[in-house]
Amino acid sequence: MRLRRSVVALTAVLGLALVSACNSGDDKGSDSGLQKVSYLTSFGQFGREAYAYVALEKGYFKDAGFDVQITPGNGTVEVMKQVAGGQADYGIGDFTAITITLGKQKLPVTTVGMIHQKSLAAIVSLEGMGIKEPKDLVGKNIGDQPGSTNQVTFPVYAQRVKIDDKLVNFVPAPPPALPQLLSTGKVQGIGQFVVGVPLVEKADKEGRKAVVLPYAAVLPELYGNAILTRADVAKDHPDQVKKFTGALLKGLDDAMKDPAAAAEILKKYVPTTDVGVATKELELMKPNTVPTNSGDPLGAVDLDRVQKILDILGETKAITPGGLKPADVVTITLAPKG
Repeated sequence: MRLRRSVVALTAVLGLALVSACNSGDDKGSDSGLQKVSYLTSFGQFGREAYAYVALEKGYFKDAGFDVQITPGNGTVEVMKQVAGGQADYGIGDFTAITITLGKQKLPVTTVGMIHQKSLAAIVSLEGMGIKEPKDLVGKNIGDQPGSTNQVTFPVYAQRVKIDDKLVNFVPAPPPALPQLLSTGKVQGIGQFVVGVPLVEKADKEGRKAVVLPYAAVLPELYGNAILTRADVAKDHPDQVKKFTGALLKGLDDAMKDPAAAAEILKKYVPTTDVGVATKELELMKPNTVPTNSGDPLGAVDLDRVQKILDILGETKAITPGGLKPADVVTITLAPKG
């Protein structure tokens, strides 16, 4: 009996050690010789996330030395927590939501590149639901996933458009259910990326056009989605981070050059994908990935702009003024450079 207990205990310890190794940044696939890496999308498996699957399908990850497992994320805050806790090595999250979250709790994560050079966050409604401009949001029900980019950043947006964010009611709902909730009138708006308009309009059986209130219209300074990793991985394995980021951004580049092909690749891995909708999402996303500074590569980060974002969030009390420095939210030495 003692021997059996000892074997069980030893097995449990070895199991924990194996899990730890898989998340240490040093794990190698025993058969392929590739390093196993776990990656979280920002929000589900919509067309906007296709670039990661392009990098996987075209062998960019493999060429960089990685065996990558892609898992759908559940919004910025949840992605941050999973990366911080070691359940994932890399993930995607909205830079503003990342910064606001880090201003409230010291999670050991850092950003190492930008997917979107502009914020894609928005409140989306349909014609005839009483929302035409920001002031119309007061008193309305807005469906969204708790912890999503749109919800976390909304108080900043509300302050810029001069409405009281507390007078807007956010109704918790999972991402796949949002277009249907809006179409059936259970909510008057939903938190959604601007690239999600084709999905919203397709879900509406009455054929109504979407009404979009993009955060970038009043907050052009904000970045959109950023690439996240753990702070210790960035510090101890910088070459790994650069290789992974480079492979991911090659997938992004291909997806922006040929959205239809990227949508077809996504469908191969996610059979429920509507290729037409996914293609339109990627087409809408393309201009938001182009760096604002001429000559900068995809994924580039401007440190002065990061400081400006921190200043804006401090002024709107989204974070404590002066509480964060650029180095607290981004590892600039690992960001792509021209």
